[in-house]
Amino acid sequence: MNSQATPHTAVHPQRTVSVAPAPGATPPARRSLLRAALTGTAVLGTGLAISAEPAVAAPPTAAPRNRPTTAEEALRELSAGNRRWRTFRQQHPDESPAVRQSLTTSQHPFALVLGCIDSRVPPEMVFDQGLGDLMTIRSGGQVLDEAVLGSLAYGVLELGIPLLMVLGHQSCGAVKATVQADQSGERLPAHIQYLADQITPAIDRGKVGDARVDATIDANIRLIRARLAAEPDLAAKVDSGALSIVGARYELTTQRVHRVS
Repeated sequence: MNSQATPHTAVHPQRTVSVAPAPGATPPARRSLLRAALTGTAVLGTGLAISAEPAVAAPPTAAPRNRPTTAEEALRELSAGNRRWRTFRQQHPDESPAVRQSLTTSQHPFALVLGCIDSRVPPEMVFDQGLGDLMTIRSGGQVLDEAVLGSLAYGVLELGIPLLMVLGHQSCGAVKATVQADQSGERLPAHIQYLADQITPAIDRGKVGDARVDATIDANIRLIRARLAAEPDLAAKVDSGALSIVGARYELTTQRVHRVS
């Protein structure tokens, strides 16, 4: 991913912080069960099988490919995957029977991507990644709410993912609708107005027409990245060097992803 600006994230020495359980906090046993369930390691009880298929021998488990373990390595892998995508040289990695079998017991995604719901920008495709590689959360205009924040926090705090990318894109419909509503003074239908309310602070009123929409797309990426970096639990991970939070943008015309900082 050809960076347009030097990343702001700095790596600091590791430090350990002991925090006493807060009143009303989830007991350790329940936390362990939640972690096991969401990582796919929980053992399910015996129940009725619906349309059960005949048992087949498990395919052999192939040696896993070298997975990124740092934010820098994750960015390089995403950059290489996007290069394959935009040059029509996709490898469609991690889709083999062996990989599918290995993922029945655990998952170790190397990047967390917060993207838009736009059907033209599926992260696994634009980065040419496969099963178990990315944890993706998508909402209109990458808007944050409690469900999105909780999902992102789970990926970072429970799975130890080192890279969190806020991925916006060219011609974002949520941003365009927000800018148009801001200009007309009209309210958008039902829950769509919630998205607009969250995006409105990013509107670049120094531009007009399509340039305003385009500039607001970038400003919205920066705003969301800043909000995430201000979340205490995520900020602590950034300060320790265990996490990098970056902004990026996908261009529909070229299929290229580049950094926004």
